[in-house]
Amino acid sequence: MSLPDAVAADEPAAAEKFLFMAPVSKTPKKIQFADDMQEFSKFPTKTGRRSLSRSISQSSTDSYSSDSSDDETSPRDKQQITSKGSADFCVKNIKQADFGRREIEIAEQEMMALISLRKRAQGEKPLLGAKIVGCTHITAQTGVLIETLCALGAQCRWSACNIYSTQNEVAAALAESGVAIFAWKGESEDDFWWCIDRCVNADSGWQANMILDDGGDLTHWVYKKYPHVYKQIRGIVEESVTGVHRLYQLSKAGKLCVPAMNVNDSVTKQKFDNLYCCRESILDGLKRSTDVMFGGKQVVVCGYGEVGKGCCAALKALGAIVHVTEIDPICALQACMEGFRVVKLSEIIRQVDVVITCTGNKNVVTREHLDRMKNGCIVCNMGHSNTEIDVTSLRTPELTWERIRSQVDHIIWPDGKRIVLLAEGRLLNLSCSTIPTFVLSITATTEALALIELYNAPEGRYKQDVYLLPKKMGFIDCRCPC
Repeated sequence: MSLPDAVAADEPAAAEKFLFMAPVSKTPKKIQFADDMQEFSKFPTKTGRRSLSRSISQSSTDSYSSDSSDDETSPRDKQQITSKGSADFCVKNIKQADFGRREIEIAEQEMMALISLRKRAQGEKPLLGAKIVGCTHITAQTGVLIETLCALGAQCRWSACNIYSTQNEVAAALAESGVAIFAWKGESEDDFWWCIDRCVNADSGWQANMILDDGGDLTHWVYKKYPHVYKQIRGIVEESVTGVHRLYQLSKAGKLCVPAMNVNDSVTKQKFDNLYCCRESILDGLKRSTDVMFGGKQVVVCGYGEVGKGCCAALKALGAIVHVTEIDPICALQACMEGFRVVKLSEIIRQVDVVITCTGNKNVVTREHLDRMKNGCIVCNMGHSNTEIDVTSLRTPELTWERIRSQVDHIIWPDGKRIVLLAEGRLLNLSCSTIPTFVLSITATTEALALIELYNAPEGRYKQDVYLLPKKMGFIDCRCPC
Protein backbone atom coordinates (compact mmCIF):
# COMPACT_ATOMS: atom_id res chain seq x y z
CA MET A 1 0.00 0.00 0.00
CA SER A 2 1.41 3.38 -0.92
CA LEU A 3 1.19 6.59 1.01
CA PRO A 4 -1.96 8.57 0.28
CA ASP A 5 -1.98 10.48 -2.96
CA ALA A 6 -2.47 13.63 -0.88
CA VAL A 7 1.20 13.50 0.04
CA ALA A 8 2.47 15.34 -2.97
CA ALA A 9 6.11 15.93 -3.82
CA ASP A 10 5.90 19.56 -2.75
CA GLU A 11 4.04 18.88 0.51
CA PRO A 12 6.33 18.26 3.52
CA ALA A 13 5.29 16.09 6.43
CA ALA A 14 3.80 18.04 9.31
CA ALA A 15 6.65 17.19 11.68
CA GLU A 16 9.46 17.69 9.15
CA LYS A 17 10.08 21.33 10.05
CA PHE A 18 11.48 20.22 13.39
CA LEU A 19 14.22 18.05 11.89
CA PHE A 20 17.84 19.16 12.08
CA MET A 21 18.66 18.95 8.37
CA ALA A 22 17.54 20.11 4.97
CA PRO A 23 14.38 18.39 3.73
CA VAL A 24 15.05 15.08 2.07
CA SER A 25 13.31 13.60 -0.94
CA LYS A 26 9.54 13.63 -0.71
CA THR A 27 9.17 10.39 -2.68
CA PRO A 28 6.12 8.57 -1.32
CA LYS A 29 7.05 5.74 1.00
CA LYS A 30 5.45 2.33 1.08
CA ILE A 31 3.68 1.34 4.23
CA GLN A 32 5.13 -1.73 5.92
CA PHE A 33 2.82 -4.17 7.60
CA ALA A 34 3.74 -6.72 10.21
CA ASP A 35 2.30 -10.22 10.16
CA ASP A 36 -0.73 -10.93 12.33
CA MET A 37 0.89 -13.11 14.97
CA GLN A 38 -1.71 -13.14 17.70
CA GLU A 39 -5.42 -12.76 18.23
CA PHE A 40 -6.97 -9.52 19.31
CA SER A 41 -6.55 -9.87 23.05
CA LYS A 42 -9.40 -9.77 25.52
CA PHE A 43 -9.51 -7.89 28.77
CA PRO A 44 -8.31 -9.71 31.85
CA THR A 45 -11.02 -10.57 34.33
CA LYS A 46 -11.30 -7.96 37.00
CA THR A 47 -10.29 -9.69 40.20
CA GLY A 48 -10.71 -6.84 42.60
CA ARG A 49 -8.11 -4.88 44.50
CA ARG A 50 -5.53 -6.99 46.26
CA SER A 51 -4.19 -6.22 49.69
CA LEU A 52 -1.36 -3.73 49.77
CA SER A 53 -0.20 -4.91 53.20
CA ARG A 54 3.40 -4.96 52.03
CA SER A 55 5.16 -2.35 49.96
CA ILE A 56 6.41 -3.92 46.74
CA SER A 57 8.10 -0.82 45.39
CA GLN A 58 11.79 -1.03 44.68
CA SER A 59 12.47 2.65 44.23
CA SER A 60 15.24 4.12 46.33
CA THR A 61 13.00 7.00 47.37
CA ASP A 62 10.05 4.97 48.65
CA SER A 63 10.96 5.65 52.26
CA TYR A 64 11.05 9.41 51.77
CA SER A 65 7.68 10.09 53.35
CA SER A 66 6.08 6.69 53.45
CA ASP A 67 5.28 4.59 56.46
CA SER A 68 3.59 1.23 56.96
CA SER A 69 0.13 2.71 57.29
CA ASP A 70 0.63 4.62 54.05
CA ASP A 71 1.63 1.41 52.26
CA GLU A 72 -1.45 -0.40 53.55
CA THR A 73 -3.83 2.18 52.11
CA SER A 74 -4.76 2.01 48.46
CA PRO A 75 -4.23 5.34 46.67
CA ARG A 76 -7.84 5.09 45.53
CA ASP A 77 -8.93 5.41 49.16
CA LYS A 78 -6.79 8.46 49.97
CA GLN A 79 -7.69 12.10 49.50
CA GLN A 80 -4.67 13.98 48.14
CA ILE A 81 -4.26 17.43 46.63
CA THR A 82 -1.34 19.25 45.05
CA SER A 83 0.10 22.51 46.36
CA LYS A 84 -2.10 24.28 43.80
CA GLY A 85 -5.26 22.59 45.06
CA SER A 86 -5.75 20.09 42.25
CA ALA A 87 -7.16 16.65 43.06
CA ASP A 88 -7.40 15.33 39.49
CA PHE A 89 -4.84 12.56 39.95
CA CYS A 90 -4.22 9.36 41.88
CA VAL A 91 -0.67 8.48 42.93
CA LYS A 92 0.93 6.66 45.85
CA ASN A 93 2.13 9.70 47.77
CA ILE A 94 2.04 13.27 46.50
CA LYS A 95 4.65 14.22 49.14
CA GLN A 96 7.30 12.44 47.06
CA ALA A 97 7.01 15.09 44.34
CA ASP A 98 10.29 16.84 45.23
CA PHE A 99 12.27 13.62 44.87
CA GLY A 100 10.49 12.85 41.61
CA ARG A 101 11.32 16.29 40.27
CA ARG A 102 15.01 15.66 40.87
CA GLU A 103 14.83 12.33 39.05
CA ILE A 104 13.17 14.00 36.05
CA GLU A 105 15.84 16.71 36.02
CA ILE A 106 18.58 14.06 36.06
CA ALA A 107 16.90 12.23 33.16
CA GLU A 108 16.76 15.45 31.15
CA GLN A 109 20.57 15.57 31.09
CA GLU A 110 20.67 12.36 29.04
CA MET A 111 17.64 13.06 26.84
CA MET A 112 19.28 15.59 24.53
CA ALA A 113 17.16 14.78 21.48
CA LEU A 114 13.87 15.31 23.30
CA ILE A 115 15.04 18.50 25.01
CA SER A 116 16.28 19.83 21.65
CA LEU A 117 12.85 19.16 20.14
CA ARG A 118 11.20 20.92 23.08
CA LYS A 119 13.36 24.04 22.68
CA ARG A 120 13.01 24.07 18.90
CA ALA A 121 9.24 23.64 18.71
CA GLN A 122 7.74 25.09 21.88
CA GLY A 123 7.50 28.56 20.32
CA GLU A 124 5.20 27.26 17.58
CA LYS A 125 3.17 25.00 19.91
CA PRO A 126 2.57 22.29 17.26
CA LEU A 127 0.37 20.33 19.68
CA LEU A 128 -1.79 23.28 20.76
CA GLY A 129 -5.31 21.94 21.19
CA ALA A 130 -4.18 18.31 21.33
CA LYS A 131 -5.71 16.33 24.17
CA ILE A 132 -3.48 13.31 24.57
CA VAL A 133 -4.44 10.32 26.67
CA GLY A 134 -1.44 8.09 27.32
CA CYS A 135 -0.81 4.64 28.72
CA THR A 136 2.92 3.92 29.03
CA HIS A 137 5.47 3.05 31.69
CA ILE A 138 5.69 5.87 34.23
CA THR A 139 9.40 6.54 34.71
CA ALA A 140 11.61 9.61 34.91
CA GLN A 141 12.17 9.33 31.16
CA THR A 142 8.43 9.21 30.48
CA GLY A 143 8.09 12.25 32.71
CA VAL A 144 10.41 14.20 30.40
CA LEU A 145 8.29 13.11 27.41
CA ILE A 146 5.00 14.10 29.06
CA GLU A 147 6.34 17.51 30.06
CA THR A 148 7.69 18.02 26.54
CA LEU A 149 4.25 17.30 25.07
CA CYS A 150 2.74 19.81 27.50
CA ALA A 151 5.39 22.39 26.56
CA LEU A 152 4.40 21.92 22.90
CA GLY A 153 0.80 22.82 23.74
CA ALA A 154 -0.85 19.50 24.57
CA GLN A 155 -3.09 18.65 27.51
CA CYS A 156 -2.26 15.19 28.87
CA ARG A 157 -3.91 12.54 31.01
CA TRP A 158 -1.79 9.49 31.79
CA SER A 159 -1.90 5.98 33.22
CA ALA A 160 0.59 3.10 33.45
CA CYS A 161 0.75 0.21 31.00
CA ASN A 162 2.42 -2.06 33.57
CA ILE A 163 1.36 -2.52 37.19
CA TYR A 164 4.94 -2.82 38.45
CA SER A 165 6.94 -0.32 36.39
CA THR A 166 5.69 2.99 37.83
CA GLN A 167 8.17 5.13 39.75
CA ASN A 168 5.92 6.53 42.48
CA GLU A 169 7.99 9.65 43.07
CA VAL A 170 7.93 10.52 39.36
CA ALA A 171 4.15 10.08 39.24
CA ALA A 172 3.91 12.44 42.23
CA ALA A 173 6.10 15.04 40.51
CA LEU A 174 3.98 14.93 37.37
CA ALA A 175 0.80 15.30 39.41
CA GLU A 176 2.31 18.28 41.26
CA SER A 177 3.16 19.91 37.92
CA GLY A 178 -0.49 19.69 36.84
CA VAL A 179 -0.61 16.47 34.82
CA ALA A 180 -3.69 14.33 35.46
CA ILE A 181 -1.91 11.06 36.21
CA PHE A 182 -3.36 7.86 37.61
CA ALA A 183 -0.65 5.33 38.40
CA TRP A 184 1.30 3.72 41.22
CA LYS A 185 3.58 0.74 41.61
CA GLY A 186 1.77 -2.46 42.62
CA GLU A 187 -1.66 -1.85 41.11
CA SER A 188 -4.13 -4.73 41.01
CA GLU A 189 -5.82 -5.66 37.74
CA ASP A 190 -8.90 -3.76 38.89
CA ASP A 191 -6.76 -0.71 39.72
CA PHE A 192 -5.11 -0.95 36.30
CA TRP A 193 -8.38 -0.65 34.39
CA TRP A 194 -9.76 1.93 36.83
CA CYS A 195 -6.75 4.17 36.16
CA ILE A 196 -7.20 3.87 32.40
CA ASP A 197 -10.89 4.66 32.75
CA ARG A 198 -10.20 7.75 34.86
CA CYS A 199 -7.89 9.04 32.14
CA VAL A 200 -10.47 8.57 29.40
CA ASN A 201 -13.62 9.43 31.34
CA ALA A 202 -12.62 12.73 32.93
CA ASP A 203 -15.06 14.38 35.33
CA SER A 204 -14.55 17.78 33.70
CA GLY A 205 -15.86 16.65 30.32
CA TRP A 206 -12.35 16.60 28.88
CA GLN A 207 -12.30 14.41 25.75
CA ALA A 208 -9.18 12.97 24.18
CA ASN A 209 -8.35 13.46 20.50
CA MET A 210 -4.97 11.66 20.45
CA ILE A 211 -3.73 8.37 21.94
CA LEU A 212 -0.19 7.34 22.88
CA ASP A 213 -0.23 3.68 23.83
CA ASP A 214 2.17 0.93 24.87
CA GLY A 215 0.62 -2.50 24.51
CA GLY A 216 -2.78 -1.57 23.10
CA ASP A 217 -4.76 -1.74 26.36
CA LEU A 218 -5.78 1.92 26.25
CA THR A 219 -6.78 1.74 22.58
CA HIS A 220 -8.79 -1.41 23.23
CA TRP A 221 -10.51 0.16 26.26
CA VAL A 222 -11.53 3.28 24.34
CA TYR A 223 -12.71 1.18 21.39
CA LYS A 224 -14.82 -1.11 23.59
CA LYS A 225 -16.10 1.20 26.33
CA TYR A 226 -16.19 4.66 24.72
CA PRO A 227 -17.00 4.33 21.01
CA HIS A 228 -18.08 7.99 20.85
CA VAL A 229 -14.60 9.02 22.02
CA TYR A 230 -12.94 6.52 19.69
CA LYS A 231 -14.64 8.10 16.67
CA GLN A 232 -13.26 11.53 17.61
CA ILE A 233 -9.64 10.39 17.89
CA ARG A 234 -7.39 12.00 15.26
CA GLY A 235 -4.50 9.60 15.59
CA ILE A 236 -3.02 6.72 17.57
CA VAL A 237 0.69 6.24 18.25
CA GLU A 238 1.71 2.74 19.39
CA GLU A 239 5.21 1.87 20.58
CA SER A 240 5.16 -1.88 21.33
CA VAL A 241 5.03 -4.96 19.13
CA THR A 242 2.04 -6.32 21.05
CA GLY A 243 0.05 -3.12 20.57
CA VAL A 244 0.97 -2.97 16.88
CA HIS A 245 -0.33 -6.50 16.35
CA ARG A 246 -3.61 -5.49 17.97
CA LEU A 247 -3.86 -2.46 15.70
CA TYR A 248 -3.38 -4.67 12.64
CA GLN A 249 -6.11 -6.94 13.96
CA LEU A 250 -8.44 -3.95 14.19
CA SER A 251 -7.45 -2.82 10.71
CA LYS A 252 -7.96 -6.27 9.23
CA ALA A 253 -11.42 -6.44 10.79
CA GLY A 254 -12.31 -3.01 9.39
CA LYS A 255 -12.67 -1.55 12.89
CA LEU A 256 -9.76 0.89 12.85
CA CYS A 257 -11.50 4.18 12.11
CA VAL A 258 -8.48 6.45 12.73
CA PRO A 259 -4.93 6.59 11.35
CA ALA A 260 -2.33 4.93 13.56
CA MET A 261 1.45 5.26 13.61
CA ASN A 262 3.58 2.17 14.22
CA VAL A 263 6.56 3.43 16.21
CA ASN A 264 7.74 -0.05 17.22
CA ASP A 265 8.93 -0.89 13.70
CA SER A 266 10.59 2.48 13.13
CA VAL A 267 14.33 2.32 12.50
CA THR A 268 15.21 4.26 15.64
CA LYS A 269 13.05 2.12 17.94
CA GLN A 270 14.28 -1.18 16.50
CA LYS A 271 17.96 -0.35 16.19
CA PHE A 272 18.41 1.53 19.45
CA ASP A 273 15.70 0.95 22.06
CA ASN A 274 14.95 -2.72 21.39
CA LEU A 275 18.57 -3.71 20.89
CA TYR A 276 20.83 -1.56 23.07
CA CYS A 277 18.37 -0.88 25.87
CA CYS A 278 17.71 -4.59 26.39
CA ARG A 279 21.39 -5.47 26.04
CA GLU A 280 22.14 -3.48 29.17
CA SER A 281 18.95 -3.79 31.19
CA ILE A 282 18.65 -7.60 31.03
CA LEU A 283 21.81 -7.96 33.11
CA ASP A 284 20.79 -5.20 35.51
CA GLY A 285 17.38 -6.76 36.14
CA LEU A 286 18.70 -10.29 36.70
CA LYS A 287 21.55 -9.16 38.94
CA ARG A 288 19.38 -6.97 41.14
CA SER A 289 16.64 -9.55 41.59
CA THR A 290 18.58 -12.84 41.84
CA ASP A 291 22.30 -12.06 42.38
CA VAL A 292 23.00 -14.71 39.75
CA MET A 293 26.44 -15.22 38.22
CA PHE A 294 26.15 -15.77 34.47
CA GLY A 295 29.45 -17.50 33.72
CA GLY A 296 28.76 -21.12 32.77
CA LYS A 297 25.00 -20.82 33.17
CA GLN A 298 22.75 -22.48 30.57
CA VAL A 299 20.33 -19.85 29.27
CA VAL A 300 17.58 -20.11 26.67
CA VAL A 301 16.30 -16.93 25.01
CA CYS A 302 12.92 -17.30 23.32
CA GLY A 303 12.87 -15.04 20.27
CA TYR A 304 15.75 -13.56 18.29
CA GLY A 305 14.33 -10.23 17.22
CA GLU A 306 16.07 -7.02 18.25
CA VAL A 307 15.22 -7.58 21.92
CA GLY A 308 16.45 -11.16 21.80
CA LYS A 309 19.63 -10.11 20.00
CA GLY A 310 20.45 -7.63 22.74
CA CYS A 311 19.81 -10.15 25.52
CA CYS A 312 21.88 -12.87 23.83
CA ALA A 313 24.83 -10.54 23.22
CA ALA A 314 24.91 -9.41 26.85
CA LEU A 315 24.64 -12.90 28.30
CA LYS A 316 27.23 -14.34 25.92
CA ALA A 317 29.70 -11.60 26.86
CA LEU A 318 29.53 -12.66 30.51
CA GLY A 319 30.19 -16.31 29.76
CA ALA A 320 26.69 -17.77 29.68
CA ILE A 321 25.98 -20.71 27.38
CA VAL A 322 23.13 -19.29 25.31
CA HIS A 323 20.50 -21.24 23.36
CA VAL A 324 17.87 -19.61 21.14
CA THR A 325 14.34 -20.61 20.13
CA GLU A 326 12.96 -18.85 17.05
CA ILE A 327 10.15 -19.58 14.57
CA ASP A 328 11.34 -17.13 11.91
CA PRO A 329 13.91 -18.97 9.75
CA ILE A 330 15.81 -15.76 8.91
CA CYS A 331 16.18 -14.76 12.56
CA ALA A 332 17.04 -18.35 13.44
CA LEU A 333 19.82 -18.32 10.84
CA GLN A 334 21.10 -15.02 12.24
CA ALA A 335 21.29 -16.60 15.69
CA CYS A 336 23.19 -19.55 14.25
CA MET A 337 25.65 -17.24 12.47
CA GLU A 338 26.34 -15.50 15.79
CA GLY A 339 27.30 -18.81 17.36
CA PHE A 340 24.10 -19.58 19.25
CA ARG A 341 22.54 -23.02 19.16
CA VAL A 342 18.98 -22.83 17.79
CA VAL A 343 16.73 -25.34 19.55
CA LYS A 344 13.13 -26.13 20.39
CA LEU A 345 12.15 -25.09 23.89
CA SER A 346 10.80 -28.54 24.68
CA GLU A 347 14.20 -30.07 23.86
CA ILE A 348 16.27 -27.87 26.15
CA ILE A 349 13.90 -26.97 28.99
CA ARG A 350 15.17 -29.62 31.45
CA GLN A 351 18.78 -28.42 31.20
CA VAL A 352 18.66 -24.63 31.39
CA ASP A 353 19.22 -22.42 34.42
CA VAL A 354 17.49 -19.32 33.02
CA VAL A 355 14.54 -18.90 30.62
CA ILE A 356 13.99 -15.47 29.03
CA THR A 357 11.07 -14.66 26.71
CA CYS A 358 11.49 -11.91 24.09
CA THR A 359 8.70 -12.53 21.57
CA GLY A 360 5.80 -10.16 22.25
CA ASN A 361 3.55 -13.19 21.77
CA LYS A 362 1.54 -15.20 24.29
CA ASN A 363 1.89 -18.60 25.96
CA VAL A 364 5.49 -19.01 24.84
CA VAL A 365 6.32 -20.79 28.11
CA THR A 366 3.45 -23.09 29.02
CA ARG A 367 2.60 -25.05 32.17
CA GLU A 368 4.08 -28.15 30.52
CA HIS A 369 7.40 -26.34 30.15
CA LEU A 370 7.24 -25.08 33.72
CA ASP A 371 6.58 -28.58 35.06
CA ARG A 372 9.69 -29.90 33.32
CA MET A 373 12.10 -27.17 34.44
CA LYS A 374 14.95 -28.03 36.78
CA ASN A 375 14.95 -26.99 40.40
CA GLY A 376 15.99 -23.34 40.81
CA CYS A 377 15.38 -22.34 37.19
CA ILE A 378 14.91 -18.57 36.78
CA VAL A 379 12.02 -17.52 34.52
CA CYS A 380 11.54 -13.96 33.28
CA ASN A 381 10.05 -11.90 30.45
CA MET A 382 11.67 -9.18 28.34
CA GLY A 383 8.90 -9.01 25.72
CA HIS A 384 5.62 -7.38 26.70
CA SER A 385 2.68 -7.73 29.07
CA ASN A 386 2.44 -10.84 31.25
CA THR A 387 1.14 -13.27 28.64
CA GLU A 388 4.40 -14.74 27.32
CA ILE A 389 4.70 -16.93 30.40
CA ASP A 390 1.55 -18.83 31.38
CA VAL A 391 1.54 -17.49 34.93
CA THR A 392 -2.19 -18.14 35.37
CA SER A 393 -1.58 -21.89 35.21
CA LEU A 394 0.67 -21.61 38.26
CA ARG A 395 -2.08 -20.26 40.50
CA THR A 396 -3.41 -23.66 41.52
CA PRO A 397 -3.89 -25.27 44.97
CA GLU A 398 -1.07 -27.79 44.56
CA LEU A 399 1.56 -25.09 43.99
CA THR A 400 2.85 -22.77 46.71
CA TRP A 401 3.86 -19.17 46.04
CA GLU A 402 6.56 -17.76 48.30
CA ARG A 403 7.55 -14.10 48.03
CA ILE A 404 11.31 -13.92 48.55
CA ARG A 405 11.92 -10.25 47.87
CA SER A 406 10.33 -7.49 45.83
CA GLN A 407 9.32 -8.89 42.41
CA VAL A 408 10.83 -12.32 43.16
CA ASP A 409 8.56 -15.32 43.79
CA HIS A 410 9.46 -18.95 44.35
CA ILE A 411 6.86 -21.33 42.93
CA ILE A 412 7.10 -24.60 44.86
CA TRP A 413 5.90 -27.95 43.48
CA PRO A 414 4.61 -30.76 45.76
CA ASP A 415 7.92 -32.65 45.39
CA GLY A 416 9.88 -29.65 46.66
CA LYS A 417 11.06 -28.37 43.28
CA ARG A 418 10.93 -24.64 42.94
CA ILE A 419 11.35 -22.16 40.10
CA VAL A 420 12.18 -18.48 40.47
CA LEU A 421 9.60 -16.25 38.75
CA LEU A 422 10.51 -12.60 38.31
CA ALA A 423 7.94 -9.77 38.27
CA GLU A 424 5.09 -12.28 37.96
CA GLY A 425 5.96 -12.67 34.29
CA ARG A 426 5.85 -8.96 33.49
CA LEU A 427 8.68 -6.90 32.04
CA LEU A 428 11.87 -7.68 33.93
CA ASN A 429 13.84 -4.54 33.15
CA LEU A 430 11.08 -2.09 34.08
CA SER A 431 9.88 -4.04 37.14
CA CYS A 432 13.18 -5.14 38.69
CA SER A 433 15.61 -2.45 37.56
CA THR A 434 15.84 0.67 35.44
CA ILE A 435 16.70 1.26 31.79
CA PRO A 436 19.21 3.55 30.03
CA THR A 437 17.92 7.10 29.73
CA PHE A 438 19.84 7.97 26.57
CA VAL A 439 18.25 5.17 24.55
CA LEU A 440 14.78 6.07 25.79
CA SER A 441 15.34 9.63 24.59
CA ILE A 442 15.46 8.32 21.04
CA THR A 443 12.18 6.43 21.36
CA ALA A 444 10.46 9.30 23.20
CA THR A 445 11.47 11.79 20.51
CA THR A 446 10.18 9.45 17.82
CA GLU A 447 6.84 9.24 19.63
CA ALA A 448 6.62 13.02 19.99
CA LEU A 449 7.29 13.49 16.27
CA ALA A 450 4.66 10.88 15.42
CA LEU A 451 2.08 12.74 17.53
CA ILE A 452 3.00 16.05 15.87
CA GLU A 453 2.74 14.47 12.43
CA LEU A 454 -0.67 12.88 12.97
CA TYR A 455 -2.13 15.91 14.76
CA ASN A 456 -1.02 18.44 12.14
CA ALA A 457 -1.43 16.35 8.98
CA PRO A 458 -4.01 17.80 6.57
CA GLU A 459 -7.25 15.89 6.19
CA GLY A 460 -6.86 13.04 3.75
CA ARG A 461 -3.12 12.55 4.13
CA TYR A 462 -3.56 9.51 6.35
CA LYS A 463 -6.43 7.12 5.93
CA GLN A 464 -7.85 4.69 8.48
CA ASP A 465 -4.85 2.38 8.55
CA VAL A 466 -1.54 1.63 10.27
CA TYR A 467 1.47 3.57 9.01
CA LEU A 468 5.19 3.23 9.56
CA LEU A 469 6.90 6.41 10.71
CA PRO A 470 9.01 7.79 7.84
CA LYS A 471 12.71 7.14 8.33
CA LYS A 472 13.61 10.82 7.93
CA MET A 473 11.70 11.63 11.13
CA GLY A 474 14.16 9.50 13.05
CA PHE A 475 17.12 11.56 11.91
CA ILE A 476 16.52 14.16 14.63
CA ASP A 477 17.37 11.55 17.28
CA CYS A 478 20.67 10.63 15.66
CA ARG A 479 21.84 14.22 15.14
CA CYS A 480 22.34 14.76 18.86
CA PRO A 481 25.88 14.05 20.13
CA CYS A 482 26.49 10.95 22.24
